[in-house]
Amino acid sequence: MKTIKIAALTLALSFFVIMAKAQNNINGITTAYFGLKNALATGSGTAAESSAKTLVAALSAPETLTADQQKIFNTYIEKLKFDTRHISEVNDIEHQREHFESLSKNLYEVLKGLKMNSTTVYMDYCPMKKAYWLSETSAIKNPYYNDKSMATCGKTTATLAAVK
Repeated sequence: MKTIKIAALTLALSFFVIMAKAQNNINGITTAYFGLKNALATGSGTAAESSAKTLVAALSAPETLTADQQKIFNTYIEKLKFDTRHISEVNDIEHQREHFESLSKNLYEVLKGLKMNSTTVYMDYCPMKKAYWLSETSAIKNPYYNDKSMATCGKTTATLAAVK
């Protein structure tokens, strides 16, 4: 009986360790994405290029996920890497923003499906560009326009609550 309890406790602890490692990697991905979003919001193609390189590295880190989570992640990982690599290889901000639009949609689907984000994530929408992005704050910092008059153009359309 004691052996069964120890085995069950070990199994439960292993599950929590695996989930914590996966959540740390998801947090690394979202943190790198937010750095990219903020670089685009300032209008710096060079900073966006650098931030995208950080995101490429975060996306390349091995994941420890459940089978269902891995299926969701595998559906989007190549799309995420494709857009991020394109952003990391140029400093033309308009080209970067084109790929950022697709990157944002796909990352939202990953975060929504995995339910592992440790901070609240806001999905924002720019009606002028007809494009979405993710944000770590409810304040609008539009990555598609860094013009002072358009910097706050947009609205929050969805919120992914932090998972504790």
